[in-house]
Amino acid sequence: MEKLGLNEIRELFLSFYQSKEHYRRQSFPLIPQNDKSLLIINSGMAPLKPYFAGIETPPSKRMTTCQKCIRTGDIENVGYTSRHGTFFEMLGSFSFGDYFKKESLTWGWEFITKVLKMPTDRLWATVYENDDDAYAIWRDVIGMPEERIVRLGKDDNFWEIGTGPCGPCSEIYFDRGEKYGCDNPDCKPGCDCDRYVEFWNHVFTQFSRDDEGNYSDLAHPNIDTGMGIERLACIMQGVESIFDVDTIKYILDAVVAKSGVEYKDGEAETDISIRIITDHLRSMTFMIGDSILPGNEGREYVLRRLIRRAARHGRILGIEGPFLAELSEKVIETSGDAYPELKQRRDMIKKVIAVEEEKFASTIDQGMKIINSYMDELKTEGSKTLDGEKAFKLHDTYGFPIDLTREILEESGYEIDLDGFEKAMEEQKKRSQAEQEMDDAGWDEVNAELSVEGETNFTGYETLFDTGLIKAIIGTEGNADAAGEGETCRVILDETPFYAESGGQAADAGVIRTADGEAEIIDVTKTNNVFIHKVKVTSGTLKTGEKAECQVLIPRRNKTAANHTATHLLHKALQETLGEHVKQAGSSVTEDGLRFDFNHFQAMTPEEIAAVEARVNEQISMFIDVTTEVKSIEDASKEGATALFGEKYGDEVRVVSIGDYSKEFCGGTHVKNSGQIGAFHILSEAGVASGVRRIEAVTGQGVLNKYTEDEALIADAAHALKAKKDTLIDRSASLMDEVKALKKEIEEMKKAEISKGSGSLLEEAKDVNGIKLIAKEFADYSINDLRGLSDQIKADNKGVAMVFAAVSGGKVTFLVSLTDDLVEQGLHAGKMIKEVAAAAGGGGGGKADMAQAGAKDPSKVSAAFAKAEELIQG
Repeated sequence: MEKLGLNEIRELFLSFYQSKEHYRRQSFPLIPQNDKSLLIINSGMAPLKPYFAGIETPPSKRMTTCQKCIRTGDIENVGYTSRHGTFFEMLGSFSFGDYFKKESLTWGWEFITKVLKMPTDRLWATVYENDDDAYAIWRDVIGMPEERIVRLGKDDNFWEIGTGPCGPCSEIYFDRGEKYGCDNPDCKPGCDCDRYVEFWNHVFTQFSRDDEGNYSDLAHPNIDTGMGIERLACIMQGVESIFDVDTIKYILDAVVAKSGVEYKDGEAETDISIRIITDHLRSMTFMIGDSILPGNEGREYVLRRLIRRAARHGRILGIEGPFLAELSEKVIETSGDAYPELKQRRDMIKKVIAVEEEKFASTIDQGMKIINSYMDELKTEGSKTLDGEKAFKLHDTYGFPIDLTREILEESGYEIDLDGFEKAMEEQKKRSQAEQEMDDAGWDEVNAELSVEGETNFTGYETLFDTGLIKAIIGTEGNADAAGEGETCRVILDETPFYAESGGQAADAGVIRTADGEAEIIDVTKTNNVFIHKVKVTSGTLKTGEKAECQVLIPRRNKTAANHTATHLLHKALQETLGEHVKQAGSSVTEDGLRFDFNHFQAMTPEEIAAVEARVNEQISMFIDVTTEVKSIEDASKEGATALFGEKYGDEVRVVSIGDYSKEFCGGTHVKNSGQIGAFHILSEAGVASGVRRIEAVTGQGVLNKYTEDEALIADAAHALKAKKDTLIDRSASLMDEVKALKKEIEEMKKAEISKGSGSLLEEAKDVNGIKLIAKEFADYSINDLRGLSDQIKADNKGVAMVFAAVSGGKVTFLVSLTDDLVEQGLHAGKMIKEVAAAAGGGGGGKADMAQAGAKDPSKVSAAFAKAEELIQG
């Protein structure tokens, strides 16, 4: 058979099934769409589940794909074996109630023997032990000798997951030859040896399993075949490892060239690192190409873990500086033609990798020092298990993924108390969620009281004035027939123009009036499409069964609508400026301004912020019509309307369009024309979570208010600095220069004083068992000052132990520093500091020659010094 390249195999497969009237579809993204059961796409059929389940109609009853997949369950094995990888491509052919076993198997046989020209005498097949139909097709239709058709049991050749559709399968094997076999004369597929390699599975979904384990025939059986292209390429190219396949070896060779370390096909320890980097480069490049960004949860965490794991192994190989972004180009070169999104997003892919690698580089050295110190402590204590809270600190404070910490420890024979880690993680989550849970509990209590039939008809899109019937009044003690002046209660109307808080947009305000009373609208929420109006009765009495005139507060509605429309313009402008990976991650729209959270991997530059602001204002100045239309979700999606990822939508959605510029699913209120926004100004841009940035901005009157505030601030600053507006910058720069000069002068004076004082400190030292103990409290000195003082004393002396306390702002920082000869005698600063700081209500640690710790009680400094003397005395 011909040695075909991986890219050639992919094209031959897809073209073959295209000739069999299969709809050829580009790979689905790695992010599952409308499937919360999966973190990331991990098989060829995973994106097709809605078609197999009958939830969605497929574009054709026959389909073929080459699906990109990520599996991380075996990530610890990646690199340590030549077979495991996190990224792979799955070739697949599918039938949704069209053809069945005969076509699937005969076409499969035609492809591997006629197109790939695999030798027929080295091909074997397995079938489910009771599947006589498949057995007969292999024997009578295809003509495979019976001795090469193997019947296997349910564990091997029957596909089912819980209840629902399931069925037998037939697998095709390649015989690698006797040298890979075992001594069993009956060796064949199903044996545990390495001789027979399964490379193509044909699943016949023909049954449905119920809760009691009974099987019934499906009216429309399906076909689902899957073939890993890397495994097939190994067979076609006559290699044993996926890392020797042409496209993957191209990347591996680049890693070798970058590191200058020879690859010895598994014979060297460094081969592990080379394989890890090679595999992870493929995964990270494809994941970022599908708009996944590094983060601390879910698939974002998977990406961060892969990047940081690869970066660490680069250091193990001796690669200096960042290198992953550069090598990701090799992945794009090998796969960019088949997956054009890699080429389209090349700059973004490389930028995200570079930023994440740079972030990790700034913490890995510090983190490794801490891990090494932890291992030193474990060695001293004779323990093999790292405390879970310490592992959590590495994760939470230093950005070290727990899996990476575990891997580093395991390489040296240690493990982590994972239960303790999970406990620390859970405690942090409880603290951060406590406030939100209280809010949710409050609303659950409100909603539990509702017993109103029918939904509220919202008319606020069309009018700001309407009449509604009061269906219910809920007071402090539950349902009521009336509410009098001064009371605060909740009112439910059958019809309302008041917008209820949702989708990040604040509720409307206004008034309702009945024949006998009037009330101010304080807030509006909704549950199950019932609008709940929180009101304060300002005069008279509200009664159930009465008609109420409803008037929305127009200025508030208009300002809120302008800010909401501005968020749509902002979203689009961010995508144009930063890239298509930008997605909305949350928003808040009120009459005073807007807050917009979005996925992005680094802080925006001043130039990017200015460009986005200018782009939004450009669309405002063009006075573009803003239109809304309700349509089916399928039609809206086909038109390119943007949906919020993870949101649930019904069969019909409301689409808000700002000309041809922006089109989004949205239930909020908007202006009629972009010109009504007036102006747009970004107040700030900052990070709020890993991989999430936040923009706060104002529009219209808010821009004018901000201008007025800034003008007043400039005037006050000019007055304070005794300068005119036009000389304010020069005056500020001059004062800063003066401050820097004075600071430098003070530092020089400090150094001189420290140098002068080192001799007097030695004279004051107390002799403790032949050791000179200097215990001294300092005010207005930083810990760095004291480190310098200790270094100066240690440079010219021996037998000196220093315990310094820097007191400032009601807190104290201790420093224990020992000359080298004392360390050789067995003293340990890191151990001493724990007990010294504890005497003043603190704690800490450090190295044998120097350690520092913080404490809360400066009044206990003398007790801490006494503890130090006690430790030295032994």
